[in-house]
Amino acid sequence: MMHPHTELRYIDEKMGYGVFATRLIPKGTLTWALDDLDQILEPEVVYALDADRKKQVLKYSYRNQLGQFILCWDIGRYVNHSFHANCIGTAYEVEIAVRDIRPDEQLTDDYGSLNVDVPFDCLPEPGTDRKRVMPDDLLLYADIWDAQALDAFGRYEQVEQPLAHLVRPEFAGKIAHAAREGVLLDSIRAIHLDRRFMKAAT
Repeated sequence: MMHPHTELRYIDEKMGYGVFATRLIPKGTLTWALDDLDQILEPEVVYALDADRKKQVLKYSYRNQLGQFILCWDIGRYVNHSFHANCIGTAYEVEIAVRDIRPDEQLTDDYGSLNVDVPFDCLPEPGTDRKRVMPDDLLLYADIWDAQALDAFGRYEQVEQPLAHLVRPEFAGKIAHAAREGVLLDSIRAIHLDRRFMKAAT
């Protein structure tokens, strides 16, 4: 589920839609959490879909470390990519704001953390040499993303958390540990999809 202080807006013909803050979302706020309305689809189910539905699932879902496709039930599926993302994923099935997100600012993820199946080119962004999102970006940039998430968790208990009730019980203590002790017990590397052990897609 996306943070309640967000909404879907049309950007332009090239970008399509994006998710924007309707009020200030402070650094350290959970901006998204996996919940029981999100669809978790096995690969064989996705690959067996008719062409039109498969295209939509592949466009709007991401993959977890088990190779399952996660299709968000709400506007979370429309969060756009940025190499300077203001939301960072974690091993705890939540994303966190790594800086203050101002009203009318777009919420963004780094798609490199989403286990993409094939590389894709991105619009150029100043301040980075990255031009493509790659399937193994999660391994390359995990240390950077972990550091950003840990820094944000330092603010976790000082800001309002409307999504905290969606944190799974097995992760709540680990998030509290990061917030109070300044130690991230699990790297985002834990959600990397190792395709060497997967059956080929059909």
